[in-house]
Amino acid sequence: MKTDFLQKQDYLCRLEITNLTTEMLGRIISVPLALILALPAGSQSLSDGSAPSNLLPWWQTGRHATSSSDSSDLSDLSDLSPTAAQSYSQSPQNIRTGIEFPKMRLGRVAVVSAPLIAEGLVAKKLDGRFRGLRNDYIPDFKKSADDYLQYSPLAVMVGLKALGVESRSSWERMAVSDAISAVLMAGIVGTLKNTTNVTRPDGSDDRSFPSGHTATAFMTATMLTKEYGSVSPWIGVGAYSVAAATGLMRVANNKHWLSDVLTGAGVGILATEAGYWITDLIFKDKGLSATYADYPDDVSPSTSFLGLYLGVNLPLCDYDIDETNEFRTSTGSTAGLEGAWFPWRHFGIGGRFTATNTLIFTDDDEAKNSFDAVSFSGGGYFSLPLSSFWSAGAKLLGGYVRYPKLSLAGKTVPSAGGFTFGTGMSLSFKVNSSYGMKLFLDYNLLPPHSKSSYEYMNMLTLGTSFVVLL
Repeated sequence: MKTDFLQKQDYLCRLEITNLTTEMLGRIISVPLALILALPAGSQSLSDGSAPSNLLPWWQTGRHATSSSDSSDLSDLSDLSPTAAQSYSQSPQNIRTGIEFPKMRLGRVAVVSAPLIAEGLVAKKLDGRFRGLRNDYIPDFKKSADDYLQYSPLAVMVGLKALGVESRSSWERMAVSDAISAVLMAGIVGTLKNTTNVTRPDGSDDRSFPSGHTATAFMTATMLTKEYGSVSPWIGVGAYSVAAATGLMRVANNKHWLSDVLTGAGVGILATEAGYWITDLIFKDKGLSATYADYPDDVSPSTSFLGLYLGVNLPLCDYDIDETNEFRTSTGSTAGLEGAWFPWRHFGIGGRFTATNTLIFTDDDEAKNSFDAVSFSGGGYFSLPLSSFWSAGAKLLGGYVRYPKLSLAGKTVPSAGGFTFGTGMSLSFKVNSSYGMKLFLDYNLLPPHSKSSYEYMNMLTLGTSFVVLL
């Protein structure tokens, strides 16, 4: 009977991992596909089949190379005032990178929001796993800061404007842009809430999808970045960091699923981009600052980043207490932060902080227990640009992992810690000068939790990361 049970356990575990792997592969395929389909005409190849020089891979063009295509792209500045066109065309950054997204083309509206919306829709099947991570680490979390954080980028924008700091738009143009954006965002969020009827994690109502707080936060963050992003790149970094914190707090407060937050972020960005696009059609050059001519989709030359790390754990081994107590493992989830600074073009240094859980089978067909871990790692990062938008990456990390006390099958495993090593590969997409998306597959070698076990644990983590470009 015990042999039959273990065989059934093994079958269930393998089936679970197969299903999760299939879901994650679909997730990885769908996000780049959405990005490719959403790319505007300005990012595609030329009519003669050649690619613009600023989109060629690094091995086909120099970092500061220019070509005739760059000068032809400048024709898109014809609808700007002479002062604005001259100011933009003489910008050293734009001479270096070329114009990749012509001014206010409709395709931009899709490309900057498609990654998060696609991610949110695909992530719905993984909501329960990430809620389990929240319940393991912060089950009693309840703070109201997210009710105010969502509006903080808007307050900063209005404050800077009131102090006389020059922005992209005049008061009138900015007010119209923001009003249209808010109406679009409220309409999309309200319609989805009333038609999807998704129950909140805390069961309070059925208006969970998408997150209105997160949509508002990313809408106001995009407004601030569009108006003042040219002043300093740290304005965009701060704005989107606050927006991401708002979304995380909605999950921590047990008010939203992860998919609600991701989709809400995409909706907020989409509404703002559409609102500014409509306003530009109405106002033309009226009220548009020549100094801050709007080209927010120029891809940032920086490779440095700070990102929200979200993944699914795929264990490659069992969980051992000692030589006679061995338990099958199932999938789990990982959440944390990861960042790297690149002082050189291809090489950088950085680190990663994560909290993880991995499900364990005990004496029945369900994995009711979880093995938790908190880790911090640091090391080297590598980046290989494939085009102006895409880059491949790798890393080699070492660090420390801490396991809390675990009660399992009548036995108690005390808290412990040890050194961990990891590596991984990634594919990154720079959405614009402020943020991007990263798809990753990481491998981690973890020390044994129990001192009675001498077997290291092998873990794969498959997932995505929303990154703010530094």
